[in-house]
Amino acid sequence: MADVQALQQELALARRQLADMAAAQDAFMQRVVHDLRAPLRHVTSYGALVQELLGELPGAGEPVAEALDCLATMEQSARRMALMLDGLRAIADAGRAPLQPVRVDLAAALHEARTLLAGAEAGRGVQWQVGAELPAVQADPALLRQLLRELLANALKFTRGREPARIAVRAQQQGASVRISVQDNGAGFEPERAGQVFGVFERLHRESEFEGVGAGLAMCQTIAERHGARLSATAQPGEGCTVQLDWPAAYTSPG
Repeated sequence: MADVQALQQELALARRQLADMAAAQDAFMQRVVHDLRAPLRHVTSYGALVQELLGELPGAGEPVAEALDCLATMEQSARRMALMLDGLRAIADAGRAPLQPVRVDLAAALHEARTLLAGAEAGRGVQWQVGAELPAVQADPALLRQLLRELLANALKFTRGREPARIAVRAQQQGASVRISVQDNGAGFEPERAGQVFGVFERLHRESEFEGVGAGLAMCQTIAERHGARLSATAQPGEGCTVQLDWPAAYTSPG
């Protein structure tokens, strides 16, 4: 009996330590994002001012033109950094939002996610294939919708230029979990790089080809882990990508 009580105390202590570490990490992330905003605003505002002053110089020649090009690159990089900070904040928010798991109608959640992406789909020939009978899952509704929206947005982005773009969403019960898959016929990527796709700021394509800073799928990973779910991806260059989400049929808190 004493051994059991000792183990329970150790387990409770470990959980408190993990919670404290998570809180400290979250506080650090929030501070970093907040504190980097001010110098970033200075770079963008003063850069624009210098561009204006250089443009007003009489008889501006090649050196001024080169300086303006440098300033344009600096401004573009600063705006990209702002997007990266937004991505970090989104990941942090997904990691600390209160979990309120309930039974969620997966078909309804997918419909809401697609509705939010109507603008990205407008004017395109996108062929959707959504499973007729999708099982319900146990999840926090807001976080699950956020995850699904990001997965569908990712598929829409990387099928840009495909005629037609095809996106298939399926889900089926597999033992103690529900397997949700999002398959597209988009750009794909080298299969050996599949392990990188959910990392923070990991990009498998050039920015000139597809916009983004590589934070969306990292946020999906955070949401999945908080629910005890697992994300994976398979792909081939030019042949599309399939993202699989193995979601526990019954939610159990990771601690």
